[in-house]
Amino acid sequence: MRLKIPFIFLSLSFLTLLAFVADVAWGSVSIPIGEVLDALLGKGEETTYSYLILHFRLPKALTSLFAGAGIAVAGLMMQSLFRNPLADTSILGINSGAGVGVGIYTMASALFPGFLALGTGVNTWGIILASCLGSLVVLLVISAVASRVGDMVSVLIIGVMVGFLASSVISILQFFSHEETLKTYLIWSFGSVSTTTWRQLCFMLPVVAFALLASLLMPKQMNALNLGESYARSLGVNILWVRYMLIGITSILAGGITAFTGPIAFLGMAVPHFVRLLFRSSDHRLLLPATMLVGSLVLLVCDLLTQAPGYQFVLPINALTSLLGAPVVILVVLGRKRGKKIFS
Repeated sequence: MRLKIPFIFLSLSFLTLLAFVADVAWGSVSIPIGEVLDALLGKGEETTYSYLILHFRLPKALTSLFAGAGIAVAGLMMQSLFRNPLADTSILGINSGAGVGVGIYTMASALFPGFLALGTGVNTWGIILASCLGSLVVLLVISAVASRVGDMVSVLIIGVMVGFLASSVISILQFFSHEETLKTYLIWSFGSVSTTTWRQLCFMLPVVAFALLASLLMPKQMNALNLGESYARSLGVNILWVRYMLIGITSILAGGITAFTGPIAFLGMAVPHFVRLLFRSSDHRLLLPATMLVGSLVLLVCDLLTQAPGYQFVLPINALTSLLGAPVVILVVLGRKRGKKIFS
């Protein structure tokens, strides 16, 4: 087993690197692999190919890399926080909460463009802050409910209802918004990693990287929490502090990513389950870094599958992540019915 784990990590790292290069090379315009490698390594003169790679495909691939890792880790933290294998930022309405924050800010930007500095760095940080606050509010509501309701199925149902409430608020905002603002928000709500620019990445990457690094400080506390609050307290773990940390990190990840990519469904629920099966372990010292790698790999592959060389259309990325996640929900429910343990 000691030899197997490093081999798995090396294999995942290699596959992620391969998928990253493939995501840069793959698209409606066919680019020779030599041109791709030269552009990534900074070799050769600037050509049409290198411009396309550096200004469009590379930002898209970097977005997939970081967004996949962040969404997957956020899902893992939700499952640890609520001790429920079906917990996820999309199912619990956290993505919808982020959407409400972005919707309110977008509408306010249209009404007060001078105050909110539409199109500037202030606007970008405002979108991130609004998205994080929206996800934080929903997450706090769900956590408060979970502390009062022992049945995790009820928590999931309430999370879905909160998501519907958030969607209702978004619909009302859309009804009163201007046509241009409505179009911008609708495009954002479809979910995409292909619209992120270098300027936006300068804001997104530090936020997501900070939250991912913070999550790597939490495996011991998450392991204790999964064994039950009483056991965790006996180990000297401050349960309240751990919950606040998990809520804070998840809010930053969900908000910081959703602000630019839109809501991406099911990835945060499916990836942690796959990682548990791959390592046959519930130790978060393994699960956290492995979930980052697999999350990046899966979203890069999904992004690859959304586009076909020679064709101008791009499929919605949520269509593929839902194809991945929905069967996982069914398998998890069937596994629970048969008495199989998700958390060991």
